[in-house]
Amino acid sequence: MTAADSTSRTARVLTGYRPEDGFMAAVLDPPPAEYVWHDEHAEHREQRYGPGTGYQQWLAVDPNDGAVWYGDTDWRAPQDNLAGQLPGLPRRALGDGTIPAPGTMVQLLSHLTHDQEHGCTWRFFTAEELHTLALRILPAVQRLVDSIHRIGPDGELEWSAEAATAWDDIEHTTTHTLDPSGALHWPRPRTTPTPAWRVEVGAFLAANPELCDPSWAVAGDAELDAYADYHPATGYGGVPGRTCHAAERQIEDGFTFYGHRAALYAYRAQACGDRTPTDARTWLETTETGKSTWEAAKPLGANLADVTDCVLNDLADRFQNAAREHGLVLTGLNTYLRRLRAEERAGVDQQLVFEGEEIERLENMIKDFRAGRNRTVTRILAWSDGRSDTEIARLASMPDAYVSEWRARLNDDETTPTPGA
Repeated sequence: MTAADSTSRTARVLTGYRPEDGFMAAVLDPPPAEYVWHDEHAEHREQRYGPGTGYQQWLAVDPNDGAVWYGDTDWRAPQDNLAGQLPGLPRRALGDGTIPAPGTMVQLLSHLTHDQEHGCTWRFFTAEELHTLALRILPAVQRLVDSIHRIGPDGELEWSAEAATAWDDIEHTTTHTLDPSGALHWPRPRTTPTPAWRVEVGAFLAANPELCDPSWAVAGDAELDAYADYHPATGYGGVPGRTCHAAERQIEDGFTFYGHRAALYAYRAQACGDRTPTDARTWLETTETGKSTWEAAKPLGANLADVTDCVLNDLADRFQNAAREHGLVLTGLNTYLRRLRAEERAGVDQQLVFEGEEIERLENMIKDFRAGRNRTVTRILAWSDGRSDTEIARLASMPDAYVSEWRARLNDDETTPTPGA
């Protein structure tokens, strides 16, 4: 059991936001009434609303443990910095996939109502009213917490179809109305069945098993995440979009899919059975069993750069068999071994680059020395000091015949008449 599994997940209003706490954490600062107005006849748009109409109150929900609290923004602050005043992201900013940590979600509350008799009316809420509203949404928050997907040992959050529906119920419950007397009314809390157009990827794969890729059974977390992160220019993305694209099949329009990563992790867990999926790199590099397995299995007299795909696959089988004896399934193993081989081959490539550059440097150096030696031999031959070709060749570390041929060419040049002479 992971730490995420053992955490208490009961929907509740946080301490400090309750009457019994004296609302000591709920410090609200709504604008005075004279700053909240609407003039539809104002000539310029920026003059139609008073500066206090940008004031925002919110409910915050931690989908990991069910905590609920509330607060407000500074109506005096620039409105383009609203996100910086919130404890989390509004639902619309999160999409339908993985929820980034820490995962706090914000429901912005509407304060404006409009009718023909009263026109525009702004109604800001007291701490007592916000507490009552927080209590009203707790059943929907509990449903969200219970149904949201939790992935991996860290319990990363991903939307489920039911969790998204639960949030719709939260939005419904937090949309107020005012009766003719100005009394505040909240909608009755509801529990909406998950609509048919919201589809779990796990259910989609169960209904279409031929679309499942057997390689998911031993894929690493990063590989599964990358598979789920499919964004085509048109049509469906995620796991359904990618599997159908590969199979040249098309999904009819009108559906929204949830739980892409969760479905792939669940497929792998089911394929592993009672064995524990374990990252291959971690096991082979950091555990004593993995290290000894690596030492016993690596090719003798060669590194991975020199092994073929067949040998690499055989290594993968041997590692998997060794891990199986310990109740494990190594995930991402093939990718890990191929990455190691690619890194070693890249090192060999760099060695070749170095050797080629060094040879080129030395050849250029030899060319310069050879030219210098030739000039020196020519100079000594021009002295005609009686030394033999053998003596000069020995000094120059070159064959006697080369010096003899050189001397002959020099003599020929001296005896050749100059044109016009």
